[in-house]
Amino acid sequence: MNGKKWAIRAGILLAALVVLLACAIAFGLWSADRKMNRQVVIDVRGVAFRDDAASVDRGKYLFASRGCVDCHGAAGNGRVFLDDGAMRITGPNITQVAGGVVAAYGPKDWERAIRHGVNPQGRPLMIMPSEDYNRFTDDDLASLVAYVRSLPAVAGEKGEVRLPVPVRALYGFGMIQDAAAKIDHTLPPAQPVAEGVTVTHGAYVANMCLGCHGANLAGGKVPGGPPDWPPAADLRAGSADMARYADAKAFLQMFRTGKRPDGTPIKVMPFESLKAMNDTDVNALHLYLTQKR
Repeated sequence: MNGKKWAIRAGILLAALVVLLACAIAFGLWSADRKMNRQVVIDVRGVAFRDDAASVDRGKYLFASRGCVDCHGAAGNGRVFLDDGAMRITGPNITQVAGGVVAAYGPKDWERAIRHGVNPQGRPLMIMPSEDYNRFTDDDLASLVAYVRSLPAVAGEKGEVRLPVPVRALYGFGMIQDAAAKIDHTLPPAQPVAEGVTVTHGAYVANMCLGCHGANLAGGKVPGGPPDWPPAADLRAGSADMARYADAKAFLQMFRTGKRPDGTPIKVMPFESLKAMNDTDVNALHLYLTQKR
């Protein structure tokens, strides 16, 4: 008799837990929808359009080396960035094709999207890693836009962000944030830094690492990444991860090959972009990462 009572109680408890879990997930999804559609009010002045050859050439380098190509493709017409069945992320076509997502973008729209992760309607751009680009100088922002606007208009992907229920629920509960929630939108644009193998230039380059490695570059689980993604490396000076790269040559070799010094491949890192970084940027980045801060 007691056994039956315990079985009944256990069944009731299990049912209650299932109901609570369902309610929690439902609340998380509701919160996620609200967050995805919230208004993010940002006052930007916009950086004037350019079309000079020097700006377009600099923008081409930034597009190739700062991750843009990984999501939007070499031609800028979009590509499937991730598709594991449960999650699908497609970068949109950002050429000037008629009716395209950026066809009507003005200077302020480009600045909101790139620096702040916000679309022209004031809603957050899901997945757009603007925390990596928020500290772009005005010159680099203008150059990147100049290059993208110079790309031939071609048909391509519309862009899609399909997240599995657990990821959306975690986003709703604030355990995963979009870029617009991570950025201090009150910061003024970064001031120009002379290019060279210096700590200051390395710190500027290191901004491109924030999205995966975190604000303090300590690494860990990549926010919103699939379960099979390994944690991002700890890029702080003195960490076990950085100990592999005691000299800049080993660090540069990793950027060029996608492999650690022992020959093992590194998973997930955007090497299509990283291998396009010039020696000055990579060596400056290594110098910065190996300095105690």
